[in-house]
Amino acid sequence: MVTLDDVRQIAMALPGVEERVDGHRGGATWRTSAGLFVWERGPSKADLVALRKLGRTWPDGTVIGVHTAGMDEKQALLETYPAAFFTIPHFDGSPAVLVRLDAIDRGHLEEVITDAWLLRAPTSVAREWLETHPQ
Repeated sequence: MVTLDDVRQIAMALPGVEERVDGHRGGATWRTSAGLFVWERGPSKADLVALRKLGRTWPDGTVIGVHTAGMDEKQALLETYPAAFFTIPHFDGSPAVLVRLDAIDRGHLEEVITDAWLLRAPTSVAREWLETHPQ
């Protein structure tokens, strides 16, 4: 099973990544100089109320948020891997998606985190990394 330690290991292996504690929610976050790309995400009271109105509940287990390349990619992840990816009203209109760590394998998690990092990495760093890590 994938854990938050796996998220940390994957994220911190990428160039220019810094781990911080979210001052608002208290969870772990990983960012580059250009911003946040993956973060630990628990539910807020507002999230729970919104989900309850939709007849849904917050999943058990650890959840992370990740940025995607846009709304089309977000929708594709939600439709293709509904057991692993989900969203909540708070993320309506945002290209971020939530990931259930207990429902994704490490290889897929690494791909999603790396894609999110590439969106936030400085262009020269991303280009250099891609040259040494052919997809």
